[in-house]
Amino acid sequence: MIDGPYFILTVLGVLGTGLVAGVFCGFSTFVMRGLAALPPAQGVAAMNAINTAAVTPAFMILFLGTAVLAAVIAVVTFVRWPDEGAVELLLGSALHLFGSFGVTAAANVPRNTALLRLEPGSAQAAAHWPTYIREWTAWNHVRTVASAAAAVAYVLALA
Repeated sequence: MIDGPYFILTVLGVLGTGLVAGVFCGFSTFVMRGLAALPPAQGVAAMNAINTAAVTPAFMILFLGTAVLAAVIAVVTFVRWPDEGAVELLLGSALHLFGSFGVTAAANVPRNTALLRLEPGSAQAAAHWPTYIREWTAWNHVRTVASAAAAVAYVLALA
């Protein structure tokens, strides 16, 4: 069984990945649907406001801190290679680092940046909005599943 500081790291990994999955799940299940129901100018303005407001210390500590924690868990697992749970720990870390953090950096943030450059009431924003909603939400589903699966993998490492 995993014990000591390694146990604490893993429990924090479960908590962090679970909370991140919850944030992403909220966006996938109702926030993006609500924004899509708005006229494009209002939807673009609201999403830009959300993206700006998301960069708060609380969320960034959760999001970036969980990514750092996943990396630490992976490194410690390689160095210590525990008798139990090593595969689950590495899988959880990989899922979160690539499927959550990596997808955010490679897919969601560039879309947010491009949306922020558009004037909400412009024809260009109105034309771009349906594509943004569809693509951003699809990638957000990936982040949601990856973060939740990472939490499950960490829990299995503790079992």
